[in-house]
Amino acid sequence: MVRIALANVRFPDNLAESVQIATGALHNAALAGAAIICFPECFVPGYRAADKDVAPPSADLLEEAWSEIAREAASSGIAVVLGTERVVQGSLVATALVIGSDGVRMGFQDKVQIDPSEDGTYAPGTQRQLFRAGALTFGVVICHEGWRYPETVRWAAQRGAQVVFHPHFHEAEPGSFRPTAFADPRNTFHEKAALCRAAENTCYFATVNYASEGSPTTSAIVNPDGTVHSVQPYGVEGLLVGDLDLDAATGLLASRYRPDGLVSN
Repeated sequence: MVRIALANVRFPDNLAESVQIATGALHNAALAGAAIICFPECFVPGYRAADKDVAPPSADLLEEAWSEIAREAASSGIAVVLGTERVVQGSLVATALVIGSDGVRMGFQDKVQIDPSEDGTYAPGTQRQLFRAGALTFGVVICHEGWRYPETVRWAAQRGAQVVFHPHFHEAEPGSFRPTAFADPRNTFHEKAALCRAAENTCYFATVNYASEGSPTTSAIVNPDGTVHSVQPYGVEGLLVGDLDLDAATGLLASRYRPDGLVSN
């Protein structure tokens, strides 16, 4: 069994507050016995949505923020999947920085499939990574690419990932449906997609959103059979902590997939 934590936290006012919230959350997750914590999409410094006032990117300030969070990870003894951004060859990329429980950076998973609304803000990444933290092997898919591109999750599951973390940003639009139950049939497709990503790959799918009023999706853990493990109440800030039975994440269905549509026995 491995205990994970999802940080269903509020949108930060600035970079400094994002670091403060992140260090506090990972400290509390470690106290709760979690081995790893995941934050929403681009949490440090905050996702660059049209209605958000996020300061221009600064590689130096991001380095300082990552270092401070890494020090807290080492002090608390917990691994971190940190939604953030980085500058790659002059372009801004949405990414997740993975930090080990010793505070050492394990690498980045850039967002490879970006939403059309992000054109002009973020550039797409080019590679997928697999990570390990103790007994846990995991992948990361970011927002749009996890909802709409099953191949991103399958890539990790085929290579032994028992859980795929899914940092995302999703706030309510005017007049939109306000759910109170996960995967409500009246809601958008997004949470149903989370169930599919787990079931079609026989792996855990851990999706994490910001806490916001009327949030159309929330943080949740989905079991490898596509049933719901646990759900964070909509719009409520806090940690969602869950124990994962890694033996249940066999990756069986992911391993049987063939791109020509045939199934290998």
